[in-house]
Amino acid sequence: MDVFETVRTILAVRAFQEKPIPEDVIHRIVESAWLTGSSRNGQPWHFIVVQDRDMLKQLGLLARTGPYIAQAPLAVVVAMEQSPYAVSDASRAIQSMILTAWAEGVGSNWVGYQNLEQVKPLLGIPDEVEVLAILPFGYPVKKLGKGRKNRKPLSQVAHRERFGQPFA
Repeated sequence: MDVFETVRTILAVRAFQEKPIPEDVIHRIVESAWLTGSSRNGQPWHFIVVQDRDMLKQLGLLARTGPYIAQAPLAVVVAMEQSPYAVSDASRAIQSMILTAWAEGVGSNWVGYQNLEQVKPLLGIPDEVEVLAILPFGYPVKKLGKGRKNRKPLSQVAHRERFGQPFA
């Protein structure tokens, strides 16, 4: 799938098949985050790959907005070191993983946003490293209507030259 088609069709997935994700796909997902650009090449991120069923269940219990993590065959916990650009850089890496997974037929969704302190002791994350998000990954349970998105008209959010001058 080309990049624009991936962006155009991606949807959040919150229900996953029990089907495992092949190791080469997992590697591409994580490597896409590692390859993502960062401000001043600071790379303030850490990616904890979790496949253990018991650990996934515990993550699902700890992340109040993502109990469905427990059913995913894979989750990546994204943590970041202190940096003025950490949230931006780690967010870019998260988007790279989600897009790479979708291009492979694997769904995902962003769970949490800097409210995951309770995950740190579970995964041995040092105090000075902050958990930004948990990304569950898996093959969608049901066929999704790729590309059917509820978006404001482009003319309301994109402007040409000056705010208020529609782009479209």
